[in-house]
Amino acid sequence: MLERARKHAVRCMEESFTYAKDKWDKSHATPDFKVGDFVLVSTSNFNNIKGCKNLKDSFAGPFVIKPLHGENAVEVELSEEHSNKNPTFPVSLIKPYKSSDAERFPLRNKVPQVTPPIKKITKVLKERILRTKKVMWELLLCGIKMRQYLEGEIT
Repeated sequence: MLERARKHAVRCMEESFTYAKDKWDKSHATPDFKVGDFVLVSTSNFNNIKGCKNLKDSFAGPFVIKPLHGENAVEVELSEEHSNKNPTFPVSLIKPYKSSDAERFPLRNKVPQVTPPIKKITKVLKERILRTKKVMWELLLCGIKMRQYLEGEIT
């Protein structure tokens, strides 16, 4: 009786293992990176990027692959901007870089980056700061008057 139960348990474990392996193999493809390919690196773990985290780019690059460390790790040649990072990344944080081909897309032009005028932004910020300070000052004065009223100094 115990032997039959043990064989049944072993068979169930083997079936569940093969089922899980088949599901994994269907949803995961082995990466086909080669030395010299251009790749983009995910910035999800980059802590040295200044500014708002919500506005940062999802990927940095393109970088060139130097050596491969097995199937799951890639070493890239980082720029000076990211020189303080470890150049070895897991494959899950890397995606291939697809450059726009000028022959295939002749009408595609690089859009020049236009920076908004700084004077208008600083003017708006100054107005907001002054408005906020004015409101805070009025609230402070209101609190002082309320305290004086409650203490009986003002009737």
